[in-house]
Amino acid sequence: MMSHLSAGETFLIHGGSSGIGTFAIQIAKYYGARVSVTAGSEEKLAACKDLGADVCINYKTEDFVARVKEETAGKGVDVILDCVGASYFQRNLDSLNFNGRLFIIGTQSGAVTQVDLRSILARRLTVQAAGLRTRSPENKDAIVDEVEKKVWPAIEQGKVKPVVYKYLPLAEAAEGHRLMESSQHVGKILLVT
Repeated sequence: MMSHLSAGETFLIHGGSSGIGTFAIQIAKYYGARVSVTAGSEEKLAACKDLGADVCINYKTEDFVARVKEETAGKGVDVILDCVGASYFQRNLDSLNFNGRLFIIGTQSGAVTQVDLRSILARRLTVQAAGLRTRSPENKDAIVDEVEKKVWPAIEQGKVKPVVYKYLPLAEAAEGHRLMESSQHVGKILLVT
């Protein structure tokens, strides 16, 4: 809704093997984007590739900025979905094409950073962010409507499927948190009653 990713554009997803990342790969491919992802192991990158990722970058062994530039003939990507935050902020800006959009959904590495505003000005970049908690009921209704129109058909067609790593009983919520903190999972960890 906000970044207007469209067919033919390039898209970088940090945390490609996360629950949000696995979904983002699938829906971006459904709409015709070229998808790059970062993840921290070869197993996670293989899972992303199986979901349709075109370019898989191990952030522990590769510089994602250099790889993005290499894969886009020096241009950079059009949209970035970032859950990392502060430590990636300037590097994300450096990875964007002219008129690129950085969409922030998390601050795993912190929420405070410094930025060279000239990089935003020179390439006409847009920085966006989103959270659901602070939205009005009317805005949440608009999001639901948009999901019904643009996402639900892909789910009905079987083109986008949730990736679930593990189902745990609610009583084992602490185990779910331990699994998330270990970063061994690919996809969502769901608590069930």
